[in-house]
Amino acid sequence: MADMAAIVPSGLGRRKPLDQPDAEAEGLKRALGPFNLILLGIGCTIGAGLFSLTGIAASENAGPAVVLSYLIGAIGCGFAGLCYSELAGMIPIAGSAYSYAYAALGELVAWIIGWDLVLEYAVAAATVAVAWSSYAVKLLDGFGIHLPARLCVSPFETVKLADGATVAGLVNLPAVVVIVAVSLLLMRGITESARVNAVIVLVKIAVILAVVGFGIPFVKAANYTPFIPPNDGTFGHYGLSGIMRGAGTVFFAFVGFDAVSTAAQETRNPGRDLPIGILGSLAVCTAAYAAFSFVLTGMLNYKQMLGDPAPVATAISQTPYGWLHLAVTIGILCGFTSVLLVLLLGQSRVFFAMSRDGLLPRLFSAVHPRFQTPWRSNLFFMVLTSLLCAFLPISELGHMTSIGTLLAFIIVCIGVMVLRRREPGRERRFRVPGGPVLVPVLGILSCSAMMASLDGRTWIRLVVWLLIGMAVYFGYGRRHSRLAAGRS
Repeated sequence: MADMAAIVPSGLGRRKPLDQPDAEAEGLKRALGPFNLILLGIGCTIGAGLFSLTGIAASENAGPAVVLSYLIGAIGCGFAGLCYSELAGMIPIAGSAYSYAYAALGELVAWIIGWDLVLEYAVAAATVAVAWSSYAVKLLDGFGIHLPARLCVSPFETVKLADGATVAGLVNLPAVVVIVAVSLLLMRGITESARVNAVIVLVKIAVILAVVGFGIPFVKAANYTPFIPPNDGTFGHYGLSGIMRGAGTVFFAFVGFDAVSTAAQETRNPGRDLPIGILGSLAVCTAAYAAFSFVLTGMLNYKQMLGDPAPVATAISQTPYGWLHLAVTIGILCGFTSVLLVLLLGQSRVFFAMSRDGLLPRLFSAVHPRFQTPWRSNLFFMVLTSLLCAFLPISELGHMTSIGTLLAFIIVCIGVMVLRRREPGRERRFRVPGGPVLVPVLGILSCSAMMASLDGRTWIRLVVWLLIGMAVYFGYGRRHSRLAAGRS
């Protein structure tokens, strides 16, 4: 394992030095502390995975046992989060798992994981934007503002028109609008973005507490029976396999702590603060997921959630609290916005790191002279993510994101074992408990099990995306790598 970089073809296993000069961060503003990082993690983690994919995973896979899916996902994330924390304190540079893989496993593996992260963040942001659109349309409907139905869903979904006719959608325009708005905010600056995120995270936590607190009296015990619906003969449709597939489906909901590590070069004391941000946000979000999903499936039967991208609004509408429905919908929209903010932040920072290393064109690491942000990366992903959310449905996007997240976590776990052997004496602000093998291996096994539970089409998409990435790497990245040119 430790010699993985040595068994790939010459040059492809070259590793990035762990001692990165601070000049690499030149142009980016170091403005984030541990509290900011925890809020970024919560801001990214609590969103579509909780408010929308809970319904999808419950109705299609796990039933009321979706709470077990979340806990299984949290266990896998806990192992991976510990590994992330060790590497984040040891290699406090931008790029998250991409940078860790570059230092531990070599350039080829780093490229694979970096390209994978691009898919992870792009599709995750698109998933959240689609969910945001669904809630926004419901909110506007409540105020008597009715957007054209065909402009609010993808071409792969159908809608009913006022005359009762059923037609295919054209484009999800509200989803595109929110992607553009958040991208423009990120181009404006990291300090402003962190402040906006802090405010809406507080709103989001208040919404979760309100749903749980006011929803408990409306929980029906019958909705929990059977708690684990029997498998219908198809793998992943209820039963134990359904719980595992549900865990794989909602796993991307935990991507927030990965996004925290992408902001390393904008953190004041990354060696100390990144582990706090990663583990702190993971702990808060796991508790919120378990409580929220349990109450939601008690209020609304899992069969009623089928095809509903806004199950929370549907559940609250069954209560007599009209004001709560409005408050929850607004709060959820704010919550989705913070998720988009952190996902698009992480996305652009991974591209920034890859561009700085020469694996992508230099224009993606250009920093705006006034706002001190990699604005061209933000602009590029604004266009890419807008296209995804405009033309793809939420269920397909959710599955695509989860497999990318799981692959990234596996490579991070491998990186801990490799660097413990290769760099045993290097300072580590945080160490994975139980030695260099136990937690990483458990992380690899749990994430691999969830990957195996996902459907074949999801695997095909991942393979196709990675093949495209290989073409880009061998066509451009390998020849322009800074390490290939003798630059660290």
